[in-house]
Amino acid sequence: MAKVAPMNYFRQVRNEMKKVTWPSRQETTVSTIAVFLMVTFASIFLFFADQIIAFLVRMILSIGM
Repeated sequence: MAKVAPMNYFRQVRNEMKKVTWPSRQETTVSTIAVFLMVTFASIFLFFADQIIAFLVRMILSIGM
């Protein structure tokens, strides 16, 4: 990689940042809500899956004793 002078680097960064398409406030809000919903659903699913697996393991271990 070629070395770039610090001022050139910051100039390039500024030019690249101008090319970025930033999401609107509404898009950010909708995406944030979607993430929270998916995390909530995944947490609930994993909780119940863990409870079922723990119950099955307890049943299997109690049979062997």
